[in-house]
Amino acid sequence: MWKRFKAQIPRRDAVMVAVLLLLCAGLYRLDLFPKDDPQPGRKERARVVDVDNSDMQELGLLLKGTQNLNVEILSGKWKGQRFKAANHLRAQMELDKVFAPGDTVLVAVLDDADPATYTLNAQDHYRINYTIVLFLLFAVLLIVFGRFTGFCALLSFVFSCMVIWKLVIPLCLLGHNALLITFVTVALLCAVIIFLVAGLNRKGVTAFSGSLAGVLASSVLAYIFTHLFKINGAVMPYSQALLFSGYPFLNLSDIYIGAIFLSSSGAVMDLAMDVAAGMEEVILKRPELSRHELLQSGLRIGRSVVGTMTTTLLLAYSGGYLTLMMTFAAQGTSPVDFINNPHVSSEVVKTIIGSFGLVLVAPLTAVIGAVVLRRKQLG
Repeated sequence: MWKRFKAQIPRRDAVMVAVLLLLCAGLYRLDLFPKDDPQPGRKERARVVDVDNSDMQELGLLLKGTQNLNVEILSGKWKGQRFKAANHLRAQMELDKVFAPGDTVLVAVLDDADPATYTLNAQDHYRINYTIVLFLLFAVLLIVFGRFTGFCALLSFVFSCMVIWKLVIPLCLLGHNALLITFVTVALLCAVIIFLVAGLNRKGVTAFSGSLAGVLASSVLAYIFTHLFKINGAVMPYSQALLFSGYPFLNLSDIYIGAIFLSSSGAVMDLAMDVAAGMEEVILKRPELSRHELLQSGLRIGRSVVGTMTTTLLLAYSGGYLTLMMTFAAQGTSPVDFINNPHVSSEVVKTIIGSFGLVLVAPLTAVIGAVVLRRKQLG
């Protein structure tokens, strides 16, 4: 069975998978932003044995004060030891958490901590185990359904996460140009994902070229309209905290612009691949078609997909700010005030610019595909 499965994998695709696995391993070991001062302790798992809520105060819907815990360490050199721990509540619903007996929590333990006298800081619920389970379920479903293509898609998913975490974020923190970094990253991810899934062929070249053209158009429009709307990038979560954490030199506007076409690049790749795959199927069934006829087919395919893809971006972005829109609606905010709010304006720019890139990528991919996929004249 393994030999039959191996025989179905093209040699060049197997080489690409091997190279990408090596790149993922290299990125995992890469550390472009090492910490200057190592932490004098470790983060460990712990189980909550019992809780004392007597020092907690209810302020309406909010909680303030300290929740005192007794926890048992589940990992590391302190495994099996019991410590006292404190959970500090700051009357911030999005950050505060309340623990119950039996919960697994993440605690910070100093190397010289004494269980008899030292009080740990209970930082948050421990979610790594459920994260791993969820990812494994996703991986199994993807591989079972897509087989080798599904494995390639999973590998590209992992590679994308590694590139963003190990390259984009450290390079931006080091003060490099965020626009250039994000654009090069998108180009790299487009190349890896498309050629890994589609293969090194005409379809892959068509989809990659169309994606890159759409991303380039989106980046130019994002740069222009971000400055016209006077959005400074501070609307992004934790941006102000980042500036006051020792990074006042960061250009938040450039980071915001880069985030626009980075976040929409997945939909752009999807649309470009749909158009390229459709055009390839057309030319395989009707090899006598002229370039003009193939172009018309590509445009018709693009028109069918663009409508749902632009709505997909709208729903994805608006879903993240649903409570913001509900707050404005509850307060009876006028449309003028609503649209001019910087948070809403930033989402308007993000959604429309992303949709603009999607609308452009369909005809651009169709034009490129009419040239690349036309077999009679290109061999």
